[in-house]
Amino acid sequence: MKTIVGWHVNVEFTEDEAAGRTRAACMVRLPDGTELRAHGHAKRHPDDMEQQRVGEEIAAARCLNELSRRLMKKAGGEIEEATHIPAHLAM
Repeated sequence: MKTIVGWHVNVEFTEDEAAGRTRAACMVRLPDGTELRAHGHAKRHPDDMEQQRVGEEIAAARCLNELSRRLMKKAGGEIEEATHIPAHLAM
């Protein structure tokens, strides 16, 4: 029998249209109750046309990248705690 587990990642955006900046904040709540959070940003070049969706995608990608690094660090710490051997996890 297989157990299916799901995690939901929330991503929220803040736009500063005048400055051409987009910030993303992301969070995942793990089954052990841990909440991991991260941030990402994007800045539009002054010569580029305004495309809100593109700024959100870049900011979200950077945010999720940071979130994945934090998750790897947490997992590595748990491996080290159980094995008492340094964990070297690759991305």
